[in-house]
Amino acid sequence: MYPGLWATRFPEKAAVIDAASGEMLSYGELNARSNQLAQCWYAHGLRRGDRVSIFMENNLAYFVVAWAVLRSGLFLTTVNRYLTTDEAAYIIDNSESRVAIASVALGEVAKELPDLCTNCERWLAVDGSLPGYDDFDSTIGEFTTDPLDEEPAGGFLLYSSGTTGKPKGIMRPLPDGGIADMDSPVSMLLRGLWQINEDTIYLSPAPLYHSAPIGFSTGVQAVGGTVVMMRRFDDHQALEAIEKYRVTHSQWVPTMFTRMLKMPVEERNRYDLSSHRVAIHAAAPCPQEIKKRMLEWWGEILYEYYAGTELSGLTHATPSEWLAHPGTVGKSIMGVIHICDEEGKEMPTGEPGIVYFEAPEMPFEYLKDPAKTKEVQHRDHSNWSTLGDVGYLDDEGYLYLTDRATFMIISGGVNIYPQEIEDLIVLHDEVADVAVIGVPNPEMGEEVKAVVQLLDGVEPSDELAHEILNWTRDRLSHYKCPKSLDFRDELPRHPTGKLYKRLLKDEYWGKGDSRIV
Repeated sequence: MYPGLWATRFPEKAAVIDAASGEMLSYGELNARSNQLAQCWYAHGLRRGDRVSIFMENNLAYFVVAWAVLRSGLFLTTVNRYLTTDEAAYIIDNSESRVAIASVALGEVAKELPDLCTNCERWLAVDGSLPGYDDFDSTIGEFTTDPLDEEPAGGFLLYSSGTTGKPKGIMRPLPDGGIADMDSPVSMLLRGLWQINEDTIYLSPAPLYHSAPIGFSTGVQAVGGTVVMMRRFDDHQALEAIEKYRVTHSQWVPTMFTRMLKMPVEERNRYDLSSHRVAIHAAAPCPQEIKKRMLEWWGEILYEYYAGTELSGLTHATPSEWLAHPGTVGKSIMGVIHICDEEGKEMPTGEPGIVYFEAPEMPFEYLKDPAKTKEVQHRDHSNWSTLGDVGYLDDEGYLYLTDRATFMIISGGVNIYPQEIEDLIVLHDEVADVAVIGVPNPEMGEEVKAVVQLLDGVEPSDELAHEILNWTRDRLSHYKCPKSLDFRDELPRHPTGKLYKRLLKDEYWGKGDSRIV
């Protein structure tokens, strides 16, 4: 299913609404404009398997581009809107995109891209003009709103966040068949797990360049629901959008929960959230205490899943399952889970190790990088792959994530996982965000350090640092507790919730040339 169907059934219905302005794109408009863009690309010579990049803030036009790709048999690469010119150019070039679309809002970076990406054949600018770009609206306005004679199903060629090196293009095969006849795996999951259908009002508070927001949002539109798009996350505006648009479903990352819970109780309780039936969260493990508080506030509507952009496996936990197994990210519903040590040997139940998903065959590859693809495969089983997370299984098959393998601190030969420490410190009344990292120690190799972002209006001081450290020592085994604490105005956190720890670590390890990519 896709907008072409819904445009015939309810052409005036909103396919997407801008939460801040109230501006909307109807299914009739989305269908017509995505057809025009698909016709434009076909006339330019793009055929099944060709690539298109989009470099844009959350914008209604994002969905026109996405659906033009999905109904043309192309691949869409969504470029992180916060990247520098060189970083964005790397992704456009590496993906071999033949066309790129950018917005005037990102003009300072976008205007340099045509000179750097000389293999990209055509550039379109949304919401105004940019040097080297054709105007988006006038360009597609020259083409018919009729669908292509053939509409092969397209897909996404998305890039990793680049927290540990250059972003990697995640290549999955295009689906077989036409877009009008297919039922995508995402749409089937949305319906089966969370009962998303044409009556759904779905709040998307995260950046559309990330895999889950763009995948879930287009998945909601595939089944005829309405997406309420936030331009950027704001705690008050998110709650206001649920009330104003009678949101039924939403998706979050744990840092958003933390920020909403830091609001004064009387402020967050003044919104009518009675329409809200399903709140989905993922992207990072949620601190248990934070999730308990969210369940107390919103009721048993929190559903959690664990997966990566690679879509090599998937776990899911309902509210009742999580309450019965606090801290779990659920049972596998796609792929068999194996927990292995660094040598590849499977670990006993309850023992942490690297989490692998077994699929019938390797479901993805990293574009033009067979060495990176090999790195994530089990040494003895090419169809087992890992996202680099450490975790364990309980007796009932529920998965618990401990941390990412690359974040583990080894102090005096003892493995320390920062996630547990971060989950505690973020509960402190004065703390807005925290990162725990290993820093050099001549005797122990590494020692534990906390880097803290305070709530607005709270002033950093030596006294407060000592208070937080002592508060932590009262609640954790002392060997896990930070030996020191530094304050930062803001932590380098990706808008999707991921923390760029490498940027922090490099400061303390004397590496001054660190970059996101």
